[in-house]
Amino acid sequence: MSASRRTRKAPVAPPRPFAYRTGSLSCGRLRLAGVARRFGTPCYVYSLDAILGAFREYDAAFGAREHLICASVKANGNLALLRALAEDGSGFDIVSGGELRRVLATGGRADRVVFSGVGKTVEEIDAALEAGILLFNVESEPELSLLAARAQRAGKRARFGLRVNPDVSAPTHPHIATGLHRHKFGIEPRQAATLYRRYGKHRALEAAAISFHIGSQILTLEPILEATRKVVALARQLRREGLPLRYLDAGGGLGIAYRPEQRSPSIQDYVEGLEQAAGGGQEFTMLLEPGRSLFAAAGALLTRVLYVKHSGKKRFVIVDAASNDLIRPALYGAYHEIAPLRRGSSRLAPADVVGPICETADRFAEDRPMPKLQTGDILAILDAGAYGFSLASNYNSRPRAAEVAIRGGRAILVRRREQIEDLLAPELEIPAQAAGPPKAKLARGV
Repeated sequence: MSASRRTRKAPVAPPRPFAYRTGSLSCGRLRLAGVARRFGTPCYVYSLDAILGAFREYDAAFGAREHLICASVKANGNLALLRALAEDGSGFDIVSGGELRRVLATGGRADRVVFSGVGKTVEEIDAALEAGILLFNVESEPELSLLAARAQRAGKRARFGLRVNPDVSAPTHPHIATGLHRHKFGIEPRQAATLYRRYGKHRALEAAAISFHIGSQILTLEPILEATRKVVALARQLRREGLPLRYLDAGGGLGIAYRPEQRSPSIQDYVEGLEQAAGGGQEFTMLLEPGRSLFAAAGALLTRVLYVKHSGKKRFVIVDAASNDLIRPALYGAYHEIAPLRRGSSRLAPADVVGPICETADRFAEDRPMPKLQTGDILAILDAGAYGFSLASNYNSRPRAAEVAIRGGRAILVRRREQIEDLLAPELEIPAQAAGPPKAKLARGV
């Protein structure tokens, strides 16, 4: 497999995907009110133009340097979006056998797939070997031993890299920080060096890469660059010992500005910083695994106001989306801007925007300044394209939302709304003979 050598002119930065046009929130020229009427709510809407624009910006930032951009499937696994990225030359970062199936179902190339994650099963390893993926990112000695055994059994040679845990703290939420020794991810550098030496000449393995990833939603480059410098130093030491480490996998982690006061580094600055920290030149083929910075700002969750409830001084805006549709606020206390589809002139007042699920944590915002709202109004929960639908569930037996992609001013349904029949279909009744003896009838009046 040869990583991308394409040189592209730096693309013009795409306009903000969601903005008001003549008072109506729109994606490009398309009004979201029309999308909500056509497809209903809750509904995820993605700007495919923005997703591909971000991918092309990553690709162009590397210039002629050998590289491969591997979109993170866990951030957004919609088949239509993955297919468009594959057609544009993207590789993919996966963390399960199911995600591998998604990539292959879109026509994505297996030799552009990197398989990460701490708990790969025998079945998943076998499927990835059979498909002929580019690289396994290995996170423990037992996993590396199993990979060697399965590759040898299959008569194949598996390329691997060890995910090194560089013990660098990332300024992010504790649930999405991964770069310290107390985290479950990766291998500490000294042990990694030992494992490279022990398994580097195994006949069923090829020590092809070294990788790291210290966390997600990182808004300052220095921790990522510090980790890069540490891992590159180890890689160079191992190369001097004769291990042919070709790929430097810098993971993902670049954040976005969810809050108005936040600032995030540009993709160009991120890539240039990585290259400088790696020492420049063509020593390594660079692999990157962006997720949030590809998908997040390109997605919005449309939801309809069901009721407005007043309780003392509190105002609750109850909507038809819930934490089963977008769990980030409940799980991380994450902030998402919430915008009405029609820009009004009413005075802003605090409100809790909440869903219908029977959990107090089922809310998208607390004491958020919001305009006057009434039943039937549509809101857009912005920056929801990453870890939105991919983390959705059927809690409270709620069917998952529809997904719509917008490209060139056209809205296309890319995942139909689930129906309750979809939820019930896999469930089986207990056969009568296995149900046990019939229960005694309760006494009358009990």
